[in-house]
Amino acid sequence: MSTVSDMINTYPQDLGGVDREKLVACIEACFECAQTCTACADACLSEDMVAELTKCIRTNLDCADVCETTGKVLSRHTGYDANVTRAIVQACAAACKACGDECASHAGMHEHCRICAEACRRCEAACDELLATLG
Repeated sequence: MSTVSDMINTYPQDLGGVDREKLVACIEACFECAQTCTACADACLSEDMVAELTKCIRTNLDCADVCETTGKVLSRHTGYDANVTRAIVQACAAACKACGDECASHAGMHEHCRICAEACRRCEAACDELLATLG
């Protein structure tokens, strides 16, 4: 069990029918992706060809911010608003797709981009799986 799972399981009220396993998986994927994208942007800044990685860096940082925010929003349930939750999870999936595509285009040259693309794909999938349960 993870700390995320422990915290969700101790929530004193009903989660309103949200699939706990998919919620936990999405929160964990969001925070993992945020860290990975931040580290990838930093690694890109250390590359000799940094000017050619401008779009990748920007996409990494945007994705990291969206993923971190999504993880935080999904961690809060008091006064839950399904419309806001759905919108932010959709935005997260879109940011992860964009970042995953961009990093994948550099994956052959930069291992950090390959790792980041994989994290983005996992987070996008976790968001899509959670969205399927939100209706």
